[in-house]
Amino acid sequence: MSEHFSHDVLVIGSGAAGLGLILRLDPSLRVAVIAKGLVDEGSSKYAQGGIAAVLDPADSVESHVQDTLTAGAGLCDPATVRFAAEHGAEQIRWLNDLGTPFSTANDSKLHLTREGGHSQRRVAHAADATGRATTQSMVDALKNRPNVELFENHIAVDLITANKLGHEPQRVLGAYILDRKADHIEVFHARCVVLATGGASKVYLYTTNPDVSTGDGIAMAWRAGCRVANMEFIQFHPTCLYHSQAKSFLVSEALRGEGAHLLLPDGSRFMHKFDSRAELASRDIVARALDHEMKRLGADCLYIDISFKDTDFITSHFPTIYQRCLEFGFDMTQQPLPVVPAAHYTCGGVMTDLHGHSDIDGLYAIGETAFTGLHGANRLASNSLLECLVFGEAAAKDINLTVKDRQLIEHIPDWDESRVTDSDEEVVVSHNWDELRRFMWDYVGIVRTDKRLQRALRRTDLLVREIEEYYSHFRISGDLIELRNLVQAATLIIRSAMLRQESRGLHYTLDYPEMNNTGVPENTILVPPNFNSQAKPSRPRLSPNNTV
Repeated sequence: MSEHFSHDVLVIGSGAAGLGLILRLDPSLRVAVIAKGLVDEGSSKYAQGGIAAVLDPADSVESHVQDTLTAGAGLCDPATVRFAAEHGAEQIRWLNDLGTPFSTANDSKLHLTREGGHSQRRVAHAADATGRATTQSMVDALKNRPNVELFENHIAVDLITANKLGHEPQRVLGAYILDRKADHIEVFHARCVVLATGGASKVYLYTTNPDVSTGDGIAMAWRAGCRVANMEFIQFHPTCLYHSQAKSFLVSEALRGEGAHLLLPDGSRFMHKFDSRAELASRDIVARALDHEMKRLGADCLYIDISFKDTDFITSHFPTIYQRCLEFGFDMTQQPLPVVPAAHYTCGGVMTDLHGHSDIDGLYAIGETAFTGLHGANRLASNSLLECLVFGEAAAKDINLTVKDRQLIEHIPDWDESRVTDSDEEVVVSHNWDELRRFMWDYVGIVRTDKRLQRALRRTDLLVREIEEYYSHFRISGDLIELRNLVQAATLIIRSAMLRQESRGLHYTLDYPEMNNTGVPENTILVPPNFNSQAKPSRPRLSPNNTV
């Protein structure tokens, strides 16, 4: 029999979005937190650059809005962008009150750095390990919240919704969760569920993300009946350290913000040929430029160089990167660092409004899991942690006001394992995982074509059938859950990319190399077969949409 747990709020994911929401929930609410590994093991922990916010008198909300809109290439929702920009400074103050050790300048004010795409210095940071510092301060604050129950080494299998149990109206009731250590599936009952599981960058062979970024929340929401939007826009970070042992280690955007040069193997600069802003161009432009030059030259990597700066400046501004690179034999104070682009951020996701509502009552999505309209066709650097905090707080406020109005359903059936057996072919899971990530990198990467996308879709269709057959016959494991979600996320990315017959932001296709400037830019919305059109939440006004 399954073990059953009951809470007011079930939060799946423990990155900046999930933690920020939990700490803003009413202390009287009973909260469960599901973490796939340890509580702090998510993408947020590895964020280096910082948090974009208007903190300098010379800066303005309007400037931050315009920079975000420019980066988003016409697909940002202006109301959402303004909402995020207007609430940025208060998030920094809140983190500061929690004890986050932000870097300061000589006058003891916050030191603000500038990153690609920003017209001002507005990125608050904790040296070059902002994600680690902010996550730690929030984890420490959780220790004073006796209403919060933490379930580490657990992974969500699927959401439990009313229509699955024959109830009306449609709403979320909880989730089935695998205890990875006990190898047993438990039932979590909740008045509302928050998806804060991050993005899906592990669908690609090369990524800056940790292993937990497998698109779980997006895939579960889609299966439950939620729409997803703009999944074609996958941001590739231009500068991931190129070394066989340097798994997922990115070299921060802030290096370019502080004047670092991107170099060809012969030591010459090249970014001025692609954009007037040179190294300070937005990530999509820089990543495509690196990809173009590497393919043109047949080079395995290119280089980023800040060694011409003072040694004390480099080691004080980038201590984490400096020490990590030394471990791999690179001294960034003396030599350029070898870098390659890598999948970094999922700009699309589960459609929500400004309070995190999805298409299903009681189900919220926040952070990288969600599509709010903030990022458009390309995320502006350091707007990610900002998004986590702003929308985590907004969702928490909404939950505080409404959660008691939702009934806690006690009668949910156990997970049924009566007709499955233990698998003797785990190699199928690892083989399919490797195949998926490789063809996604080759066919649905930085540069795409119709033919590549069609090839990729044929392969995901085969994998979906194979995985579902495996899923229905054998006891599930954490690896199988992640593979199932990755294949679903990959299918959504490919289908979205096939619908966008233009090049815009992060989506670049050789078949349609120009941006379509006729009419109002369209979002790409995918609608699941079990979507309930009567259950749509109110949403901020968006541009006309390309819907299938």
